Amino acid sequence: MEPVKVYFNITDGDLLLLEISIIILILGLLLVIIYNDLIKQRNRVENAWAQIDVQLKRRYDLIPNLVETVKGYAKHEKTLLEDITKARAAVMSATSVSETAEASNYLSSTLKSLFAVAENYPELKANQNFMQLQRDLMETENKIAYSRQFYNDTVMKYNISIQTIPKNIVASLMGFTKKDLFETPQAERETPKVKF
Repeated sequence: MEPVKVYFNITDGDLLLLEISIIILILGLLLVIIYNDLIKQRNRVENAWAQIDVQLKRRYDLIPNLVETVKGYAKHEKTLLEDITKARAAVMSATSVSETAEASNYLSSTLKSLFAVAENYPELKANQNFMQLQRDLMETENKIAYSRQFYNDTVMKYNISIQTIPKNIVASLMGFTKKDLFETPQAERETPKVKF
């Protein structure tokens, strides 16, 4: 039996069509890969923000216990306790990264004032409940600082990604937008003045 010979009659037009099809396939795969990477990065940013939110909620839950403990000892520090309550409410009602950052920073500064005032009350400083709450709050503040740093690192990578070629083309076509960093207000960036 003789082998069957098959002949293909490929024209220049067929070859051109094949080359165009291969290029379109490669571009399509590249588009899918870039799009999926951008989705992963955007989800990492959202997850990093959620981690900040978890720590802010933890701090939010600790503050009423701390305020109640201090109230018993420092009755005349009513204004400070009211400021802490207002700052706590502002954090939870913030709707954007910048509003949350501003409210969170204000809350942190009012808490520092509370701990400074607590120094004037030896009985309060010796109270085990107060000391535990203070430790828990300081631990939470450290976690918030770490979460902010992680969030900003993640946002920076995402923002770079959507602004550099070729991802910027896909990002603009698919509606990916720049995310805000969690920034410290200008007043807190200044060097504190120490007086003796």
